[in-house]
Amino acid sequence: MPTSERVLCIPRSQLVSAGEFQGFRPFDDPFATALLNPTGFSFRPRSEVETDPSYKQLIPYVVLRYGNTVFHYRRGGSGTETRLHAKRSVGIGGHIADTDAAGMGDAYTAGMLRELREEVHIGGYTGGQLFGFINDDSTPVGQVHLGVVHVFDLNEPNVLPGEAAIADAGFAPVMELLKIKDEFETWSQFVLEVLR
Repeated sequence: MPTSERVLCIPRSQLVSAGEFQGFRPFDDPFATALLNPTGFSFRPRSEVETDPSYKQLIPYVVLRYGNTVFHYRRGGSGTETRLHAKRSVGIGGHIADTDAAGMGDAYTAGMLRELREEVHIGGYTGGQLFGFINDDSTPVGQVHLGVVHVFDLNEPNVLPGEAAIADAGFAPVMELLKIKDEFETWSQFVLEVLR
């Protein structure tokens, strides 16, 4: 990871105040408003917060859905999060960098859209929704990240990988992916269970 990269975080105390949870929490307005209150946002050196659980890095986690199928892939060796290499995933996304705050609009949305453009090429996008949140303090990766889950519905299963970190990609029914659930990273396991 770039040592100078600064990423969007909230203090863990903001999660505790909003209502700390373990696993997946469905979207609701009061919780989302409290958790994503921008007064608590800060950009901090990624090299520091990757090992500091007093901060949670906000990670957009976008699920691409076509009917009853979802886009899935295996994380290749070129991704920046080495702790997740070779795991399967249904989420597209990554860190929001301070450079995402340079343009018009909010940094979170700009960063989410940048990550999507970098990681995949989507045809037939029809719209998305904030779906829920993931907090998993049972793993070292989860202790320092907070997933903000979005579901984007597509009008055709037309998604191509945009980088080598997205390998063995395609669409499959949720029930088929649940049969190999143990191959997926924890966050994807949570999402697949909810989409069941």
